[in-house]
Amino acid sequence: MNYYIKVLQNYANFNGRARRSEYWYFVLFNFIISLGINLIGAAVDFDMLGNIYSLAVLIPSLAVAVRRMHDVGKSGWFILIPIYNLILACTDSQAGDNEYGPNPKNVSASDKTVLDS
Repeated sequence: MNYYIKVLQNYANFNGRARRSEYWYFVLFNFIISLGINLIGAAVDFDMLGNIYSLAVLIPSLAVAVRRMHDVGKSGWFILIPIYNLILACTDSQAGDNEYGPNPKNVSASDKTVLDS
């Protein structure tokens, strides 16, 4: 759940890199929350509730997807290529630093404390 909240805190941050775990945990929790909201919306006969939630998480979803593409060394525009973007989202991070920033896997504990604050 921390990854989901982290993505929402970086609401419109299209810069940097996102690890596979950050991306896929966001996708998982987004799916679960969306499913729950759609079930609640259907139960109270307000189907627009799911659409409102989807609209609210649209920008964070795009931002984390772009950062995921950056993590494998590709431009964010690769999210527009249907099957290849799924392959890239499943690919391990590019080792070391790339043009989009340092590898988030190699952040030391002291650096992480600075980044989190």
